[in-house]
Amino acid sequence: MAKHQFKTEVDQLLHLMTHSLYSHKEIFIRELVSNASDAIDKLNYLRLTDDKLKEDKYSGAINIKIDEKDSSITIADNGIGMDEEDLLSSIGTIAKSGTKSFVEAMSGDAKKDSNLIGQFGVGFYSVFMVASKVDVISKKAGQDQAYKWSSDGTGEFELSSCTKDESGTVIYIKLKEEEKSDYTSKYKVKEVVKKYSDHIAYPIYLNYQEMVTQELSDEVKKANEKKDEKDKIQPVSTLEQKREQINEAKALWTQPKAKLKKQEYQDFYKTISHDSEEPMAYVHTKAEGVNNYTTLFYIPKKAPMDMYRVDYKPGVKLYVKRVFITDDEKELLPTYLRFVKGIIDSDDLPLNVSRELLQENKIMANIKQSSIKKVLAEIKKLSKKPDTYKDFTAQYNRPLKEGAYQDYTNKDAIMELIRYKSTHDSEVMTSLEEYKARADTEQKAIFYIVGDSENMLRNSPLLESYTKNKIEVLILDDKEVDEVVAPSLGSYKEWQFKDISSVDAPATKKDEKKEAETKKEFEPLTKKIKAILGDEVKDVQITDRLNTSPSCVIKDPDDPMAQMAGMMKAMGQEVPPSAPILQINPDHNIVKSLNKTEDKVLIENISHLLLDQAKLSEGLDIKDTVSYINRVNTMLGMAIDK
Repeated sequence: MAKHQFKTEVDQLLHLMTHSLYSHKEIFIRELVSNASDAIDKLNYLRLTDDKLKEDKYSGAINIKIDEKDSSITIADNGIGMDEEDLLSSIGTIAKSGTKSFVEAMSGDAKKDSNLIGQFGVGFYSVFMVASKVDVISKKAGQDQAYKWSSDGTGEFELSSCTKDESGTVIYIKLKEEEKSDYTSKYKVKEVVKKYSDHIAYPIYLNYQEMVTQELSDEVKKANEKKDEKDKIQPVSTLEQKREQINEAKALWTQPKAKLKKQEYQDFYKTISHDSEEPMAYVHTKAEGVNNYTTLFYIPKKAPMDMYRVDYKPGVKLYVKRVFITDDEKELLPTYLRFVKGIIDSDDLPLNVSRELLQENKIMANIKQSSIKKVLAEIKKLSKKPDTYKDFTAQYNRPLKEGAYQDYTNKDAIMELIRYKSTHDSEVMTSLEEYKARADTEQKAIFYIVGDSENMLRNSPLLESYTKNKIEVLILDDKEVDEVVAPSLGSYKEWQFKDISSVDAPATKKDEKKEAETKKEFEPLTKKIKAILGDEVKDVQITDRLNTSPSCVIKDPDDPMAQMAGMMKAMGQEVPPSAPILQINPDHNIVKSLNKTEDKVLIENISHLLLDQAKLSEGLDIKDTVSYINRVNTMLGMAIDK
């Protein structure tokens, strides 16, 4: 027998389980039963693909045993089982990568924190909310040696070899004193299983002892009527072992939609997602014809905690003719729909389908494309309910933007679902259709601005002429995504997307003669500023896009590096710096005064300040902050001296 120390994250997790989480303790049954079901799923699949594991007869089942005298509850399955390495990696050293994230996500609110347990894949540890000691005895299918894992949840565990007849896992839970009455009660356990696990596809049996009183025969009852109380024959009571199935054990997705109630769909969702909340929406489809398959998809109210992790856990399970195949295939739905939970069950795929075959299989490609359209159609239904859709976009607007970039086939449908902040209303997000409806039909463009800060974007000098001309601009403040996605969108219903930082600003009808005169008047100044700033700018121009600001910076639309920046970022490549174009406002007092002065020091300082403040207004880094501060101080000193 070897003793092992828990890693720090697991130790922290166990401390939280035993000292902080008091609500929903019953979910430990849900988590362990779900794990047992997964283990049977995996053995079912291996029996079809591995000749060594094929048997004439196999029937997966989960057994729960309660023992009031021993103050214990045992949950056992005859699934794939675990070997020594599995026990160490799954419930010993550190669970999954999500364990650390789970600990970091804990808020201190017991109810909220208990809801995170299943989402982070740390469900096994929930057993320590009720257990004073846990023994896990497991034997992996196809192996001879069994192993026993034991812990009281206080910092270390023991691991040793043992004997076990069949493959599978037995979890023996010695209950804490205060939990005995609840979890040795057959009524409580049946209630919990019915609540969380009724639609587990394998039978769940409850084993318990019950005092049974033998009923007297009619003859004995009649004889007793003639006897004194002390002489009457008393019925005999014996303690008998009982076993009853306590779940429906039917795969819900295989049942006719007309027979299923909303509550049944919601309960099944909680089983497969480990979520304590009801789903935002679900869609159940049975297709018959060229391909026969069933799908059941759910949209959670809250985004999965690992949605932006590279190692996110996909939410869709694949079955073939009700036989589990995989729950680890990220290609069943596109990555932008990685928040979707559910089931795909095909009648046409081979049972021994490999991951490579899944990616190349025409049947799977058809199912995937149909599934995408079903999910997007369901999201479109949600978009008709403003309050619900506001919650949806708060969780999933960003993945949809990824979809508009990734999925050309469904790009138009996805673009209708995305919502944007805009200059029209700071409180309400807008659709592209609504944007078009408000715009002048001669506009023929959808204008946008990209940056890190909504507040900074709304106050950008680049918006001044758009505001003056009452032209709405989309505010894209999720720069990491928007900077890559927005330039790739091209158009929406023939209206081109245009980045206002790299296109000519709209203006009222121009006086070409006056424009030419202004350009000529300020040409010496723009040349001086360009000479002073050198490689820091690509060009210096006068502009009519500004009203109150003296300067702004824009990207050169003809600069190939600027055009490639989004693509390079999407590929994870470093984007080389590209010099901006500095535009100055000829109607601003600073620029007018600068055009009249011959003070070289003043021109140099203000030239740099015009560039630096324009960059700061757009959230861009300035080259030399110390020099910037010195120039500001110099200008302040000159102003005071006057």
